Amino acid sequence: MTDDTRIEELIADLRRGPLAVRRAATAGLGASGEAAVDPLIAAMQVEENDVRWYAARALVQIGEPAIAPLLAAMRAADDRDFRRYAAAALTGIGEPAIEPLIGVIERADPDLQPFAAMALCRIGEPAVEPLLRLMQSPDPKTQERAALLLWKMGEPGAGPLTEALEAGSRSANNK
Repeated sequence: MTDDTRIEELIADLRRGPLAVRRAATAGLGASGEAAVDPLIAAMQVEENDVRWYAARALVQIGEPAIAPLLAAMRAADDRDFRRYAAAALTGIGEPAIEPLIGVIERADPDLQPFAAMALCRIGEPAVEPLLRLMQSPDPKTQERAALLLWKMGEPGAGPLTEALEAGSRSANNK
């Protein structure tokens, strides 16, 4: 049996298997690595939310190799539910997804920005330093987006945001 055939069988199990079969399929797809990324994303784009959830969980297990294909699929798709589940997968991948998500915020991509913002806020503390760095952008709009995300992040981001704003205020007063 080829890897592609096995991946197709596991995705079929995500669609119609009982809970234990779906969980096993998720683990099997996650263990399949990069070879399963495109088929999982394709399944997420056409399936119901239950299948999207299991596919997203498998993509989290795959990790970093899933980031660029997920973002590309999010750009290409208009399906809000697909984008939500893809953002949840990026959140689950965590730190490796931060810089690509920061890039979405920096470019002010109107289609993906809300999803990238949600993912960064949920990733939390590991995203603070990159967002503080983004506040140093020469573009005031980019600075504003970064500050708003830090604020929206709550406790992990609000303290560093306040410190950065106070430091900026002190340095402006010393000029």
